[in-house]
Amino acid sequence: MANAQAVEQKQQLVNEVTDKMNASQSTIVVDYRGLSVGEVTQLRRNLREAGVEFKVYKNNLVRRAAESLGYEGLNEHLTGPNAIAFSNEDVVAPAKVLSQFAKEHEALEIKTGVIEGKVVDLAVIKELASLPSRDGLLSMLLSVLQAPVRGLAVATNAIAEQKEEA
Repeated sequence: MANAQAVEQKQQLVNEVTDKMNASQSTIVVDYRGLSVGEVTQLRRNLREAGVEFKVYKNNLVRRAAESLGYEGLNEHLTGPNAIAFSNEDVVAPAKVLSQFAKEHEALEIKTGVIEGKVVDLAVIKELASLPSRDGLLSMLLSVLQAPVRGLAVATNAIAEQKEEA
């Protein structure tokens, strides 16, 4: 009876990991060995502020979830103590926060990730971290969209001033 309960609990955890990975725009696996409790707490706080969930799961459970989702190549990185950052909203946020934290704390090692359903390596995650955030991209788009309107307003104002002078 107790064994059946343990199997059921493990299956529930596998389902939880599968659901989180499936819903996540960006999932990043890190090795946090060597970080102090205070550093891990700070990392969790930084990720939470960026809307990213950070959890520790047993590697076997994550392997099962990855296999059920068809994430080839993820399992080879699931060794040692790992934590996983999940972001349902912003693809860039976890990569940005984790990369910045890893620069300041050498003990944090970014291993691999799943970005929009594709397993990626460290190089892709670092490239993603160099992109502006979603809000930054939206403000860039907004300024590009406003430029023609601003030009039209300036031109219209100049024509109106010329007619007033005449």
